[in-house]
Amino acid sequence: MQSFSFLPVIPCSVEFLYCDLASLQSIRQFVQKFKKKKIPLHVLVNNAGVMMVPQRKTRDGFEEHFGLNYLGHFLLTNLLLDTMKESGSPGCSARVLTVSSATHYIGELNMDDLQGSHCYSPHGAYAQSKLALVLFTYHMQRLLAAQGSPVTANVVDPGVVNTDLYKHVFWGTRLIKKLFGWWFFKTPDEGAWTSVYAAVTPDLEGIGGRYLYNEKETKSLKITYDLDLQRELWARSCQMTGITDMTQDTFSG
Repeated sequence: MQSFSFLPVIPCSVEFLYCDLASLQSIRQFVQKFKKKKIPLHVLVNNAGVMMVPQRKTRDGFEEHFGLNYLGHFLLTNLLLDTMKESGSPGCSARVLTVSSATHYIGELNMDDLQGSHCYSPHGAYAQSKLALVLFTYHMQRLLAAQGSPVTANVVDPGVVNTDLYKHVFWGTRLIKKLFGWWFFKTPDEGAWTSVYAAVTPDLEGIGGRYLYNEKETKSLKITYDLDLQRELWARSCQMTGITDMTQDTFSG
């Protein structure tokens, strides 16, 4: 299972806290530990994940791409939002940055089988998880804006980056990557540029609901702007992770 160390930046100190995004319990435990430190959280980058792995499940029984790449970030972000709202202020918003992928452009969201139990495809499962991240970010931004919250949410597309994520792809693709990766793949540092830009640029102060590629705004897949689909996925995700869906209260108030 994929895990990651969360790195809060504390003045005069750097500290790692363990969090396994494939475990809802681990996420909740991490959030409890982080909040006990009573430090602000100005930027959250959702960047952990797996790609095109064989069919397997997380500790909570979710298909791994959907459970780790998407639901893990969904729960983590929602549990940290109150801290981010306290950390942000008018003119200095806290920022949620969620790393998706151009693969979302070929993704399909099967609301009747989000776990891919009937017909599993590693590529399809990965693309669906990246599509779900875009829908989640756009709906979250709508909620934050409606609440007048000093937090923004944007999507980042790092491009094709030379990392170990490709270890499960077709052997021919791995060979091409090994031979020509230096030519048409970004380095990890280059792949991080758009995330860093989105985290610090004054141009995005108070602005959310954007899809960013190469430090510029671009259009995501047309279906990601479907408000009903955004709301449906959000409601289902709340049920899966055991949190309250505030959509109706937010928009009816």
